[in-house]
Order: sequence, then structure tokens, then C-alpha cells
Amino acid sequence: MFKRLKGKKGFTLIELLIVVAIIGILAAIAIPQFSAYRTKAYNAAAVSDLKNLKTVLEAYMIDYQTYPAEY
Repeated sequence: MFKRLKGKKGFTLIELLIVVAIIGILAAIAIPQFSAYRTKAYNAAAVSDLKNLKTVLEAYMIDYQTYPAEY
């Protein structure tokens, strides 16, 4: 039986464990970076929304010479 398996090629368990460990380490490094980029994107979207609101309020002021009243 061992003579039949001797000619076959494949990965050993140690090699597979090392690859899984390396992928885990890379994921542990990448996930916090992704989280920081996502936070920056949310902040940029909020700033953009505020600029759009400012533009709309200025257009309203030009049309009606007053700002919209709060209800």
C-alpha cells in the first residue's frame, strides 16, 4: 500500500496548516484597515450631504428671501 502512495504528489498536513495560518495573519492585518476606510467613507458621505443641504438652503433663501421655518 505504501509503495502505491509513494509516487503520488500532494500537500502534507503541515503545509496546509502553514498556508491557513498565513491567510489568518493577513486577514487579521487587513480587517482593521478596511474598517478605518469604511469609517472615512461614512464621514465623507456625511460632509457631502451637509454641503448639499447648504446649497438647497441658499437656493431657497434666494427664491423666498427667508430661510424655511421649522414646524
